[in-house]
Amino acid sequence: MPTLLHVDSSPIGEASITRRLSGEFVQNWIKANPDGEVIRRDLGAMNFAGIDAQWVRAVYTPEDSLTPAQREILALSNTLVMELERADEWVFGVPMHNFTIPAVFRLWLDQVVRAGRTFAYVDGAPAGLLKNKKAHFFTASGGVYDPGSPRASFDFVQPYLRTIFGFIGVTNTTFHNAGGAAAVASGKVDRQVFLAPHIDAIRAGFEPA
Repeated sequence: MPTLLHVDSSPIGEASITRRLSGEFVQNWIKANPDGEVIRRDLGAMNFAGIDAQWVRAVYTPEDSLTPAQREILALSNTLVMELERADEWVFGVPMHNFTIPAVFRLWLDQVVRAGRTFAYVDGAPAGLLKNKKAHFFTASGGVYDPGSPRASFDFVQPYLRTIFGFIGVTNTTFHNAGGAAAVASGKVDRQVFLAPHIDAIRAGFEPA
């Protein structure tokens, strides 16, 4: 049974562009995979704590030496990693915040980028352990930072995501950015008009070749 992991990180609920686009992808994925399963993870609804010294010590403690307290510390991380492992395909809604990813998405990454679970060192070099996965990223930014635009160098979202997901073994990635979303927030552009070409592109991606 095909499984999709759906992760959203925008804090603004139904007003979010990335939530609308990632949700559109999920709807079309379900139509294409009627026997599939969707795992949903809303990071905006979670109360993440940053990693601390106790978490780091627990991560580097051998499994058979973990104390009950350390197992509890790692419980959330283990659950999040298992969701990644279980799903064949992932879709992420990631708005640009201050030219990079939201803090809550970074906190999620800190929980899942783990030595021995999602990457390992082989002959002194890091090797990703999550193989044969496909990741789709739906991003949105207030300004336009697409390649070739005057402010393309301001975009630290896509380069970072390509790097960190490649580090854990995921190189089959697609990115779809809805740049210029500030015009929607200011009322200069109708939300549905803004979304229409992006939704069309998502639906076209599910059409038979």
